[in-house]
Formats: sequence, C-alpha cells, structure tokens
Amino acid sequence: MPRRRIVIAGISGNGKTTLGRRLAHKVGVPFTELDALMHQPGWVQAETETFRLEVEAVMDASDGWVLDGMYQGQLGDLVLRRADTLVWLDQPLPLVVGRLVRRVVKDIVTKRDLFNGNRQTWRFAFFTRDSLISFAIKSHFKRRREWPAAIGAPPNLEIVRLRSPREVERWLECQTPD
Repeated sequence: MPRRRIVIAGISGNGKTTLGRRLAHKVGVPFTELDALMHQPGWVQAETETFRLEVEAVMDASDGWVLDGMYQGQLGDLVLRRADTLVWLDQPLPLVVGRLVRRVVKDIVTKRDLFNGNRQTWRFAFFTRDSLISFAIKSHFKRRREWPAAIGAPPNLEIVRLRSPREVERWLECQTPD
C-alpha cells in the first residue's frame, strides 16, 4: 500500500511549512516546500516546464510525501491528481497576518535565507502593490469564496479544512505512519 501523499495549502502565515515538516516527520515521508523549487536565486521564477519536472521528480522519488503548496497556475492538477489528502489551512485572518508580520520582520532582521539565497525585504513584504502582506489578505478572502469547488479536486481526494491552531493540533495528533 502506498504511503501518505499529502499537500498542504493556505495563504502565507497559516503555518504550512511548520505543519508540513511536523507531519512528514510523524508519518515518515519526505517534505518539500514548493517555494524552494519555484523561486530560484534572485527571486527568479523557475520556468514552468522545469518546475513541473522538479515537482514530478520529488513525487516520484518516494511512495509517500508531504508538499507545502500547490502552484495550480503552473502545475494545474498535477499535485492534486497524485495526492490522497489536501490539507487546507484556513485560520482566522488576524492570527495569520500577525504570524506573517512577525515572521517577515524576524526574517528581515536576521537576514534568513528563505531558499536559494533569497532573503525577505521590507519593500517586498510591505511596500509594493502586491506585497506579501496585501497578497495574503486578498488571497484569504478569495480562497474562502472560491475553494474548494474551484480547485477541481479529484473525487478520491480527501479535503481537510483546518480553521484554528487547535484543529491543526488535533488533526496532527491523529496522523499515524502507514
């Protein structure tokens, strides 16, 4: 029987990466943050075909995995077709924005390497039209209006919508290695 194939989705600040790492460790499968495959050095986005091939390679490398992100615009239904579970982190916007602002400020101050040498900047996080913060807020409302119907999930895909840190913890406690 194949091991778990789980994709975690939600706006920035929901805790996708944290949950993904914890979950992958708990169920004994590899974890991949798709942002690290998409954003090349200098914040250059990977070519769609290259990105697709890298994501396929990650999914083919193991019979189970946890992915942080879906990138439907670039990948279409590639990830969802191969996943058995979609975890949608849909926590309250004030909680998410607070987490996101704290993370961004910490990343800027510490100059943390997010992936491939890329670092967060004040400008990108707060002061552009589609800054990380404004994008997260807009995406929050758009996703609530359009998901899950708009994602075109295959019928065998289990969709788990978690709306609070407590729900996240309860769900995580119930996960076991296959």
